[in-house]
Amino acid sequence: GGWTLLSRGAGFARDVMMAAYLGAGPVAEAFLIAFSLPNMFRRFFAEGAFNMAFVPMFSKKLEGGEDAQGFARDAFNGLAAILIVFSVIGTLAMPWLVWLMASGFAGDARFDLAVLFGRISFVYILFISLVALLSGVLNAFGRFTEASFVPVLMNLMFIAAMLLADHWGWDMGLTLAWTVPLTGIAQLAFTWVSAHRAGFRFTPGLPKLTPDLKRLAMIAAPAVLAGGVVQVNLLVGRQVASFTEGAVAWLSYADRLYQLPLGVVAIAVGTVLLPDLSRRLRAGDAEGGRASFNRGTEFALFLTIPAAVALVVIALPLCEVLFERGAFGPDDTAATALALAIYGAGLPAFVLHKVFQPLYYAREDTRSPFRFAVWSMIVNAVVAVGLLPLIGFSAAALATTISGWTMVLQLWRGTRKMGEEARFDDRFRHRLPRILIASLIMGAALWGAGIALGPALGTPGWRYAALAALCSAGIAAYALSALALGAMRLSDLKSALRRQR
Repeated sequence: GGWTLLSRGAGFARDVMMAAYLGAGPVAEAFLIAFSLPNMFRRFFAEGAFNMAFVPMFSKKLEGGEDAQGFARDAFNGLAAILIVFSVIGTLAMPWLVWLMASGFAGDARFDLAVLFGRISFVYILFISLVALLSGVLNAFGRFTEASFVPVLMNLMFIAAMLLADHWGWDMGLTLAWTVPLTGIAQLAFTWVSAHRAGFRFTPGLPKLTPDLKRLAMIAAPAVLAGGVVQVNLLVGRQVASFTEGAVAWLSYADRLYQLPLGVVAIAVGTVLLPDLSRRLRAGDAEGGRASFNRGTEFALFLTIPAAVALVVIALPLCEVLFERGAFGPDDTAATALALAIYGAGLPAFVLHKVFQPLYYAREDTRSPFRFAVWSMIVNAVVAVGLLPLIGFSAAALATTISGWTMVLQLWRGTRKMGEEARFDDRFRHRLPRILIASLIMGAALWGAGIALGPALGTPGWRYAALAALCSAGIAAYALSALALGAMRLSDLKSALRRQR
């Protein structure tokens, strides 16, 4: 979680610099679309679908003393072969991919720029998908630090590239595009060395369709489809935004802010929970599995619900202080703040996805999440397209939030068919309402502090200190309320954060 926080912080610094250099103009929008293409397919192939099937199988082989290394090697070579072919096809078909992602760009400079940047950066999907597989191996061994450092490395390279481009007068858009594949190479090299140090040897070679790989493909297929549904949701959002000039950038900058708590909490908890649940199921430890699920959910919501309230209440000052400079003006700030507040309302849902899904994937059930994702996709498309004429680009953000809660409801209902390890215990039911009340108290404190600090937040020399004071007031209000109400004890936080060796 700490490394993920550093990664999100570095990514946020990257986006602040991009907003200052490019604003929400055509170059920014073209690059954001081009960069989203390999990332979209990465989640489709590796982080979501492939790893959700690979990590439980790999963890169970480790628990059972089977040939886990041979299985990982075959999976690596098989994934690499598929991705090499896909990278070539995607690069050649870039105009069609850009049109599918942002047809609103057609006929203006943004389209040609996005195609150019996309052809330069699309090979990133090969490197980062293999990084995801190697990270899954490291996570199964409880080595989370190395895998969590990888995004930090990427963001630091982007920051360095922009500083060099500004100093030497390079074209900023092309600099960012060429930095994408370079970061992929660096990330793959780092995780390769980390896996080597952990005792695993991945020798590149021709793929072999072993029985284990066939089983992996059978389990992963529904997850691939589910991942595809999630990416269709993103695709619909980008399409809706592409018809409003600047909207792709506004949604992307808002996305970066709500990704800070989402990444730190959801990804950290979900990453640890999946291999842990898989091992406990293999060992028949239902009681331990239930404790792991409940404490993970409790810890995630303890940090996420107040973050969601804060993103809704102080969305405008956050965007004003953090983004409004250079080419990023007041109108951009207002639009980004609106999107951020809408995303903030869905933040707990996005976190709960990462908490509930391991319950299914640990059982090698990838079909149920696929069915749920299809219904969420339908809800997303209806809301985004239906409300576009009424509320404009914000329909994309609202559709994302509503479909996120639709997915959570389905995931929760699906767990009722599982064993005791998928049930909420008395401690969780006791503390959840107290977390909600403490978060509302914090929201009221933030609203009052925002009014009091309003003049300072708009003063260039004081706005950073004022924002820090505003956030500190919110943190203090939540901490005191949570302790007074019994939403969490200090001993619980220490236990959750203590490394288990």
